[in-house]
Amino acid sequence: MTESVPADGQPAPAPSPDPAPQAPAVPPAASPDAPETPPARLWDRMREDPQYAPEHLALEAVRRLGPEAAQWARRARSEQPGIAADVLAEQAVRRFVNHARLSGAVSGAAGLPGAVIDVGVLAWTQARMVLHVAAAYDVDPTHTDRATDLLVLQRVHKVAESARLALGVAAGRERAGALFGSGGQGQLGKVMLRLGVRLAQMAGVRAAKRVFAKVVPGAAIILGTWANSSATKDLAERSRALYRQHGTAVPGPRRS
Repeated sequence: MTESVPADGQPAPAPSPDPAPQAPAVPPAASPDAPETPPARLWDRMREDPQYAPEHLALEAVRRLGPEAAQWARRARSEQPGIAADVLAEQAVRRFVNHARLSGAVSGAAGLPGAVIDVGVLAWTQARMVLHVAAAYDVDPTHTDRATDLLVLQRVHKVAESARLALGVAAGRERAGALFGSGGQGQLGKVMLRLGVRLAQMAGVRAAKRVFAKVVPGAAIILGTWANSSATKDLAERSRALYRQHGTAVPGPRRS
């Protein structure tokens, strides 16, 4: 049998094997030792409504991070049968205090935009920690009351009643924004400053310190690490005191 030759006189190229199917591109998984950043949708919502940024963050944290905390607690108890609640809570605290130390280096941006991102990441990290501590004491981290707890524990509101009221307002504004779109909020710089101050209040870090840490070379590592971990450790103590009192899990002996 003769090999067919095309009209141009050149032999037809041998058929190449079918290329192996390529898997769809998957973004690399975040390192478990790296702080997670708030979702883009939440950033948009907080930028559009900076006055209620802490409330928006608390609501989204319970929706998004509550199931994660519950799953973590179930898995930890299955892997460590009989583990005391205090020990489980301490594991969560150590993990997220380490994340808080790293949160100041997440954005890599200088000045006010970097400061806003940093305090937002820190507040989000602290919310994750609080919800994990709640789960360690067998307090449902997915319940809407955890958003109230977050605002009181992070000292955005002094009492639960005012926190619940603010959450209701924020939820209503969230629905209105989805239906009608957001209105003008003025100049971007003013919005960012207001947002940064509100998030810094939630994270327990003074906005002036955070801006200083982003503007002065070398200060971000020293000041950012100390301020982030100190504020997060203080929040951890308040969280453990609250959920140890209200949780159903047996606390057990504390480990240093």
